[in-house]
Amino acid sequence: MPGLSHATKLFSIVDCKITALTSDPAGGTATYAATSVDVPGIKSLAISGNMQSKTLRGDNTLLDTSSYIDGVTAAAEHALMSLDVLAVLLGGAVTDSGTTPSQKSVWGLTSTSAPAYFKIEGVTPPGGSSLIGGDVHVTLWKCQLSKFPELGFQGDDYRIPKFEVSAVPLASTGKWMDVTFNETAVAIP
Repeated sequence: MPGLSHATKLFSIVDCKITALTSDPAGGTATYAATSVDVPGIKSLAISGNMQSKTLRGDNTLLDTSSYIDGVTAAAEHALMSLDVLAVLLGGAVTDSGTTPSQKSVWGLTSTSAPAYFKIEGVTPPGGSSLIGGDVHVTLWKCQLSKFPELGFQGDDYRIPKFEVSAVPLASTGKWMDVTFNETAVAIP
C-alpha cells in the first residue's frame, strides 16, 4: 500500500488560528480553549529554529560535535487588526457596548495584562501543496509572544499588523510542533 509523499511544494497560506492553552500538566494532557480565534487576513506564517552546536577538541583535532534545538520561533503578518487576537496574545478581554449608531468594541492593555500560552496553526489552500485536493498544516503547540505586536497606523498606506512568538515544548508530551500533510484538505478547527 503506497503512502502519501513525504515531500511537497508550499504555496500561500489561507487560514491561521490561535487557541489559548488552558493547562499543560507534566505527564497529563494539554487542554485548550473551546474556541479558536481567527487571525484575519493572514498573509504569512514564518517558522524558524535556533540550534546550539558544541564541539569537542583534543589531541589537536576535532573529536566530536553535538547539536541541539535551543528554541523555535514564528512570525505572523495579517492584513486586519483583531481585538480578539490581541486578547489571546496579551491577555484581557474585548468589551462590546452601546447600540446603533453608538456601538463600541474595546480591548485594553492594563498593568495586569500578561502574555499567556497559546497554540498557533496555519494551513495552505488546497492548491498550495503537491497533494491535489490536499493541504499542509503547521502547528506550534505552546507559544508565547516574544515581542510586542506591531500595531498603529501608516500614512497613505495600509498598516500590516505583525507578531512574533517563541515556542516551547509541551510539558505534557514534549511536542514543539507538527507538520501535517493531508490527502484531503481539512479546515482548522
